[in-house]
Amino acid sequence: MINLTNAVLIDLARKREGPCLSLYQHTHRHHPDNAKDPILFANLVKEIEASLKDSPLAARLLKPFYKIRDDAEFWRHTLDGLVVLSTESESHVFRIPREVPDFAVVADSWHLKPLLRIEQTADRFQVLCLTREWVRLYEGNRDGLDEIDIANDVPTTIDAALGSELTEPYQKVSSYGMGPAGTGSSTMRHGHGGKKEEVEKDTERFFRFIERPITEKYSRPSGLPLILVTLPEYQGKFRSISQNRLLLDGGIPLDPSSLSVVELKEKAWELIQPVLKQNMEDLVAEFNSARSKNLASDQLDEVVSAAFDGRVSTVMVEARKKLPGRLNHHSKKIEHAPDFVSPEFGDILDDILELVIRQSGTARVMPEELMPTDSGIAAIYRY
Repeated sequence: MINLTNAVLIDLARKREGPCLSLYQHTHRHHPDNAKDPILFANLVKEIEASLKDSPLAARLLKPFYKIRDDAEFWRHTLDGLVVLSTESESHVFRIPREVPDFAVVADSWHLKPLLRIEQTADRFQVLCLTREWVRLYEGNRDGLDEIDIANDVPTTIDAALGSELTEPYQKVSSYGMGPAGTGSSTMRHGHGGKKEEVEKDTERFFRFIERPITEKYSRPSGLPLILVTLPEYQGKFRSISQNRLLLDGGIPLDPSSLSVVELKEKAWELIQPVLKQNMEDLVAEFNSARSKNLASDQLDEVVSAAFDGRVSTVMVEARKKLPGRLNHHSKKIEHAPDFVSPEFGDILDDILELVIRQSGTARVMPEELMPTDSGIAAIYRY
């Protein structure tokens, strides 16, 4: 499995030799709902098979899909959405904590707009839960939070971080029933007879040990705002150490052990919502200002021409809007199609997003109510 980041999307948007197979499916986390997921997946694979019925490459192209279809263990660990992208030479699988529309298509590039919507959506954020004993990292949106597995890159407990260098008072252990973000278990340590200053030094060393890998391997690659959840006395200590510009002021000054994941999400969303709303308003204001200077457009043909010339700095696309067809990279024109059935065609808006990303531009897939135009597309030009 691959973590979805902007860097991953930029790589996926690179031009590849087709055919490119894309499958999106709404999945379920729990039984009995998830029992239906393999059946729907098999039906979506049949749609791809129909598109490839005359292709000599069909067997090789479909191999990754058959492997997933027949893997009973795979279907026991689904989230809210599944994405499979494949060509003859590579395949990528994403389990994602957000619903996606059921969709399968064969085209000359991968259908990335649903992934772009997830990666570029305005309501995503990360939450760093921290005590002097352990650390957890979550990612989510207004709908929920999911823990990120950071164990391969970050020591998640003070024991793992400091090991034999841990001050003696930390070695005496007592167990209690409350755990990180309401998981139900945790180990709480008390310094019986130890000096408070030594315990505080260990705490600071632990924070220093984890701050850099969390920032460099998870926070910065995601580009998402980061909310710190920890007791008031640790808020200042961690912030004095951190060099992470994505770390929001304020945070949630509570012991994360006292919060369930649902409570954690609710408090995080209450804090982040006005920040994200302001970010979106700033982007719309930037578009309106640029349009008044003839440096922006909502006309499809104009945006495509500017994108091929490398003049688009930011493009916004309406999330649910699709236009069957493709961009012709030789003529630099739009080729419209009557529907999405033909494997040679995909979504024009998807092609525009990919083109802008490949040229180091910014892509935003937005809900209809936040779009500054009625055409389904809005672009800000570099010049």
